[in-house]
Amino acid sequence: MKQAIQIGAGNIGRGFIGALLSQAGWHVTFADVVEPIIQALNRDHAYTVHILDKEPGEIAISHVDGVISTSPEFAQKVAQCDLITTAVGPNVLPIIAKSIAGGGIQARKAAGNTAPMNVVCCENGLRTTTRLKNEVVKHLDQEEIAFLEDNIGFADCAVDRICPKPNFDNILDAAVERYCEWDVEAAAWKGEKPDIPGLTFADNLMAYLERKLFTLNSGHAICAYLGYLRGYATIKDSIADPFIGETVHAAISESGEGLIKEFGFDPDVHHAYVEKIFARYQNPFLEDEVLRVGREPIRKLEAGDRLIKPLTTTYGYGLPVDHLLFGAAAALRFDCPEDPQSVELQAKIKAEGPAAALEAYSGLKPENPLFGRILHVYDGLAAGKK
Repeated sequence: MKQAIQIGAGNIGRGFIGALLSQAGWHVTFADVVEPIIQALNRDHAYTVHILDKEPGEIAISHVDGVISTSPEFAQKVAQCDLITTAVGPNVLPIIAKSIAGGGIQARKAAGNTAPMNVVCCENGLRTTTRLKNEVVKHLDQEEIAFLEDNIGFADCAVDRICPKPNFDNILDAAVERYCEWDVEAAAWKGEKPDIPGLTFADNLMAYLERKLFTLNSGHAICAYLGYLRGYATIKDSIADPFIGETVHAAISESGEGLIKEFGFDPDVHHAYVEKIFARYQNPFLEDEVLRVGREPIRKLEAGDRLIKPLTTTYGYGLPVDHLLFGAAAALRFDCPEDPQSVELQAKIKAEGPAAALEAYSGLKPENPLFGRILHVYDGLAAGKK
């Protein structure tokens, strides 16, 4: 049985990536620092994924166990596995890089284990596996780096599945929508490509990455930030607000026109994709919290992420961006005391003003015409008013 380590035993790890691997006949070890989750995995070796959709269902997941990701046992698992996947958040990747390098790659080289191993970061962001690789090699010498290049594949991917916070008696059970997409960069994979239903090997991964970033991720975030300002708790309730729904639909339609220019997508096909994504926000069976979707606003305001990249790309083709502007503007007003990035963002705005925060976190300069337009929308969103 093929061995996989899923680093991150949260909703995405258990409900999406780990579940697909288990269903494909892999043994999955979940690595995390949350002891109750790891203890439950080692006790039950099974859990249930609940599909919350128009066609609901349940999927029994088995052949699973867990390991604390900071333990020596984790390094031993890495040294022996065939595949490492992650769902921890891009900011955590530098932290796990040392364990993958020292416990895994160095141990494999020392043991003469030249069997291919692949690493795939299933994060919301562009080229996160490449970012992890760049961190891993910092902990290796030249011989170890050569071993990595020969035997370890670092394949970027695009992942797409809404996995809301679960509310079940069993802490292992996970909730997901039925739709899922996992596109992995074919050229970066080492060894034979496995048959894993739900995983597609892609030749032009950047198109998949930016399609998701510009559409699902961008619209999701805009919906969350506007929903927060209007006092809604869930995406479902937020998107039902006429102003929010119209703004989100118009925004992902605008970014879609930018994608069509950027990658030469067939307009009819992409317009249908936009409608499919918008319908997913309206899934009445998903109680996805706006605070979950909106968390880490500083990361989401980065130049290459879901609020600024669609805006600048679309604007760069001379196309309308009136509704995309709401993303960055509303993110600047996200004030969640439980989210450290939100606290940092609001502290900077209070101390230096929104213009300073926008420049610092987005990379946009005041001379950019988009800069003033974002701040104009920001001012109009005062007290949750459109």
